[in-house]
Amino acid sequence: MKKTYLIAALLLLSLKAFSQGSPDYGAGMKFNLNEDGSKYLRVISWAQIWGQYNSDRPLDGNGNEQADLDFSVRRARVLMYAQINKDFLILTHFGLNSLNADSMSPTGKGDGSQLFLHDVWAQYSLGKDHALGGGLHYWNGISRLNNQSTLNIMTLDNQRQAWATLGLSDQFARHIGMYAKGAFGKFQYRVAINSASNSNLQATAVPVNGGAATYTGSRLLGSKEAGKTYSGYFEYGFLDAESNFLPYKVGTYLGTKKVFNVGAGFFSHPNGAVIANGSGVLSGEDVSVFGLDAFYDVPVGTQGAALTAYALYQNSDYGKNYRLGTTYETGSMIHGHVGYVIPGKSKTRFQPYISYDDRKIDALNDNATQLGIGANAFFSGHHSKLTLEYQTLKYATNKAVNTITLQAMIYL
Repeated sequence: MKKTYLIAALLLLSLKAFSQGSPDYGAGMKFNLNEDGSKYLRVISWAQIWGQYNSDRPLDGNGNEQADLDFSVRRARVLMYAQINKDFLILTHFGLNSLNADSMSPTGKGDGSQLFLHDVWAQYSLGKDHALGGGLHYWNGISRLNNQSTLNIMTLDNQRQAWATLGLSDQFARHIGMYAKGAFGKFQYRVAINSASNSNLQATAVPVNGGAATYTGSRLLGSKEAGKTYSGYFEYGFLDAESNFLPYKVGTYLGTKKVFNVGAGFFSHPNGAVIANGSGVLSGEDVSVFGLDAFYDVPVGTQGAALTAYALYQNSDYGKNYRLGTTYETGSMIHGHVGYVIPGKSKTRFQPYISYDDRKIDALNDNATQLGIGANAFFSGHHSKLTLEYQTLKYATNKAVNTITLQAMIYL
């Protein structure tokens, strides 16, 4: 019997995987541990390789000009999950991000070239439609984009400001804590209570007297006052129901489903930010992010045409006049993108798209705008695709930054 299971597992590995838009793959790289498949281990692996042209790269650390063309491993990941019975599930997800010539190390032991845990969580089912879980998890709040899967993004990459807590209160968009998720008919929910990270992108920052806030509440005020975060995302599906078995939201179904969802979500970190008055006395400010969004993805006509559209309004309050680089700021944002799968009988499919967002920056009393124009070439759904995108970012009065990126992706 064990030999039979081993042979079946090898056949599954050689014949099956799963993704939107490709009928060539079944249930994925899945090891069935019993005859009816109710006990199993599934393995997913993917890599995204970038070649990027940018004629406006800043000088390097030695004051030298940098090359216009750069190559990187944008993502290299392995995700595994196992269902040992209908009540219990465990998931582990590890990999690396943005490995390039600057982050490589001579022997692969430097920080930039190391694998790290993205997710590791366990879950207990509360009947058919609800579950509780805990660990380092991705059951986030705010919006669909803050729960985006990187396997099936429609644009080249996710809208960066939508990952609104990445590196501020979490580890790469994952918090450690407890979550609950489920569905009441066409209404889905996910809520979580988590611990806030002490070692974040502002790990050594302190607020200037009378100046802007810093995201340092947990470190400077202590975990009793500023150590917990709260989040939730709630959505209603008017057409086909989406799976919420895993937390990762699909970017485009390529015409394989009819989906129209509206959602709303939040993130709250009491005393997450800190300000200092003119005398240097510290006080906490609550961090709050709210999102409202809509997702529409349907087949159009015949021969495989499909339309994908998404819109998001996000309001972010990180404290008084908060701003960190060109990524985070107290203010608001409107984002939208739309793509169209061109009809045709060929297995290779093409999907041109456009994205645009406008951000209001309270600290500068100014805006940032970003435009992306690109196209996907799907050779086997999301399992094998090329993406080419031109992007321009104008941040307040800064000179516009223009990039052209070609991405090659394989997903098994």
